[in-house]
Amino acid sequence: MAFNHLPAGVHDALAPLSVKPVTHSVPMAKNHRPDHPQPDPASRPSPETVLHRLASGPSRSARITHTEHLPPRAGRHAVWPDRIRAEVIAAVQARGIEHPWAHQAIAAEHALDGDSVVVATGTASGKSLAYLMPVLSALLDGSEAPNGRGATALYLSPTKALAADQCRAVRELAAPLGNAVRPAVYDGDTPFEEREWVRQYANYVLTNPDMLHRGILPSHPRWASFLKSLKYVVIDECHTYRGVFGSHVAQVLRRLRRLCARYGASPVFLLASATAAEPSVAARRLTGLPVVEVADDASPRGELVFALWEPPLTELHGEKGAPVRRTATAETADLLTDLTVQGVRSVAFVRSRRGAELISVIAQERLAEVDRSLVRRVAAYRGGYLPEERRALERALHSGELLGLAATTALELGVDISGLDAVVIAGYPGTRASLWQQAGRAGRSGQGALAVLVARDDPLDTYLVHHPEALFDRPVESTVLDPDNPYVLAPHLCAAAAEIPLTEADLELFGPVSADVLTQLEAARLLRRRTRAWHWTRRERAADLTDIRGTGGPPVQIVEEGTGRLLGTVDAEAAHSAVHEGAVHLHQGRTYLVRSLDLKDSVALVERADPPYSTAARDTTSIAVLETDTEIPWGSGRLCLGSVEVTNQVVSFLRRRLITGEVMGETKLDLPPRTLRTRAVWWTVTEDQLDEARINPEILGGALHAAEHASIGMLPLFATCDRWDIGGVSVPLHPDTLLPTVFVYDGHPGGAGFAERAFHTARSWLTATREAIAACECEAGCPSCVQSPKCGNGNEPLHKRGAVRLLTTLLRGAPEEAGADGADTEAAGEGEAS
Repeated sequence: MAFNHLPAGVHDALAPLSVKPVTHSVPMAKNHRPDHPQPDPASRPSPETVLHRLASGPSRSARITHTEHLPPRAGRHAVWPDRIRAEVIAAVQARGIEHPWAHQAIAAEHALDGDSVVVATGTASGKSLAYLMPVLSALLDGSEAPNGRGATALYLSPTKALAADQCRAVRELAAPLGNAVRPAVYDGDTPFEEREWVRQYANYVLTNPDMLHRGILPSHPRWASFLKSLKYVVIDECHTYRGVFGSHVAQVLRRLRRLCARYGASPVFLLASATAAEPSVAARRLTGLPVVEVADDASPRGELVFALWEPPLTELHGEKGAPVRRTATAETADLLTDLTVQGVRSVAFVRSRRGAELISVIAQERLAEVDRSLVRRVAAYRGGYLPEERRALERALHSGELLGLAATTALELGVDISGLDAVVIAGYPGTRASLWQQAGRAGRSGQGALAVLVARDDPLDTYLVHHPEALFDRPVESTVLDPDNPYVLAPHLCAAAAEIPLTEADLELFGPVSADVLTQLEAARLLRRRTRAWHWTRRERAADLTDIRGTGGPPVQIVEEGTGRLLGTVDAEAAHSAVHEGAVHLHQGRTYLVRSLDLKDSVALVERADPPYSTAARDTTSIAVLETDTEIPWGSGRLCLGSVEVTNQVVSFLRRRLITGEVMGETKLDLPPRTLRTRAVWWTVTEDQLDEARINPEILGGALHAAEHASIGMLPLFATCDRWDIGGVSVPLHPDTLLPTVFVYDGHPGGAGFAERAFHTARSWLTATREAIAACECEAGCPSCVQSPKCGNGNEPLHKRGAVRLLTTLLRGAPEEAGADGADTEAAGEGEAS
């Protein structure tokens, strides 16, 4: 795999993935953690009782389309591994754990043998204890070393909240071990005056890949003592390292391994993952090392009742007179309110920051009508909060002060929220793995639990709540990443050369395409070869060449205009659509209006307000084909895969009435366009195919546009993504293909593997798309089939029946092995165009 050139702006050296998913099972597990006392399950209402109460209101029962019952399971204990220090065993037993589960003991034995290992078991199955047993024993051994600081361990988590939670848990667990275990968090929230102490004295450092990439590795001489003694590297929630982000993290870990080797260390990697397909394959791709898999979950679990819930149709009509369902946001807020009134400890997961804030506001308003004392027991939790706000919410959740929380996926991961009775999921989260991860947050103390998936009014969610087999009878997805993607690899080779000059001996570590990429970096004068090594010669920091999360620059600070108070931040790539002038911004139940957005200084000024509406950005998107890698005939049309450049511009915003979503008006915006080089799959149709499908020029644009919307909505069933990761463009006559064309592209620089997966499953993917449109009972198209909530063209034009006929004709010409078919959602991010 190679590229022809590296553009002068090195940011184009970011991006993507590839690899086909394989199958695996979906066990759900409930278990206690060593750091919290266990409540009495008998004192809690059964999940069936809770669901019955939720469904007992007027018309409520008809909203449940399916209920799945997962029976309880007994646990299997094992003896303590004989090489675990007695003091560690005593400390764990003091937390109420007499014996480990079998999978915990097996994983610990592998770690003690020096084998890197991935523990891939259900949520709350005790993965933390599996890696803490060998880690704490090693730190205890190291504390007795006559000279030096002894062994050290590094813990990596995808979020700050998880690292803070784990640090708290380790401190409590290791308290009987005295000063032998010195855990400390080292991330962007760590005060500068504390950082030197962490470098010199902490022996269990908890951080994230971003800080490792930007802070620790470039400053490795200051970490020499720590790296020289590094015994274990723990990678928690490793299934989250997928796509572009995962590919970047894989190269960060290779840089870490290289520096450790220079300091004489060869750490063992201990990975923890939610259940995924072939976790050892993904773990090996992530670390570059052989990894032993432990996936037989021996923990007990309580009963899980999982309900699929479809909001009712309202009397309102949307664009083109289409019927409108009640929003998933409003429905979820009602459910969270009812659960709070019942005293049921619950979390409502929602995909957007604004949605989390809105659900908490609506729930608080409705609770005030019932019992004002309950208002303070519901809150929102999302990224972008200040560190002290996040910590306060986590403490309130731990203590039980909060009964209900509306949260983004910032809380989806392993933050211990032990004791929850119910989870409400506002919209399909994009993958079955994420769905089970969120559902598994309830019942973490071993009791029965309730999970409710509330469908949004879009094609995929509607399909899923009426086809439960697609959720409950299908395997979870594999974790997909591609460390060899040259757009990902290039900036990390630069960073590695800046850390220690690169030699030919290093190339094996960085993968088979690293030699070709080095040649391109030399040609671009980013690296210079002197004698036998490549050197970084520029003044800027090489680690700043890439943002491993692809957020597109420094975050935009949200500042209250009257006081100068910093409210929070928003990612640079989301700023155009989230904090444009006139946008409604929610923060901890308070509403603000954005007065100005300064893109140069990355500041949005806001002021308190109480508008009766929310805002939604609209944009336009155009696309140009840069290179076609693969194409195959579909009848007289073609299915293609290749590289494209997408130009997107936020042009206006809608004001929508709260709760109903009714459009109140539109305001134009003047924001600069943004470009994205990425990967896409596209298909073309010819005049003969249009004649066969009875598509005339008057309906062609609407038919293509409707097929584009629906195909984006269905792709998450076939690729490890959600619809906000991908985008689409449909054109009646595209200048590069000279034919009617539909594009679906990855919303990440360089690509993320979703378009490639779409290409390889095109026959099944587009067949499901056609069936989803045809099966919808609406007359002319609705949000359940072909309308998109984020269409840059306001869902104009759309022709539902034309889309069905067009896809029928296209599929008739599809070869049996269309794109190596297998079977196992709109511009990416915030907008869509046709």
